[in-house]
Amino acid sequence: MAENTIATADKRDVELVKEETREPERYLRPPVDICENKDGLVVTADVPGALKDTIQITVEDSILTIKTDVEKTPDKDYIRKEYEVAPYFRQFELGEAIDRTKIAAEYKNGVLRVTLPFAEKQKPRQIEVRVA
Repeated sequence: MAENTIATADKRDVELVKEETREPERYLRPPVDICENKDGLVVTADVPGALKDTIQITVEDSILTIKTDVEKTPDKDYIRKEYEVAPYFRQFELGEAIDRTKIAAEYKNGVLRVTLPFAEKQKPRQIEVRVA
């Protein structure tokens, strides 16, 4: 087994200084509800402060991605601040039962609703019995 450490001078003499070259991208993971009905799945995500024009919903390689920017609030002297404002990002893996060509989304009052309809072959159907 190889050793993974590098020998350094006495730790008391070495001060580690990390230079910040840019602010790291930070995302919030929006809470979601996922419901199933006879037509498909509905994903409801809470994204308060999201800007409608920056909401990006993509499907690539069976991965549904929800990404959005938020409206920046001016800096204030808060007495108490319980939530953070940052862009939202969340991903879900889709099964074969979802018709990727018919995915739809709507956004209203900070709530994003993504409708994922079942593919036609996956919907239950009634088989007619004919008399021969």
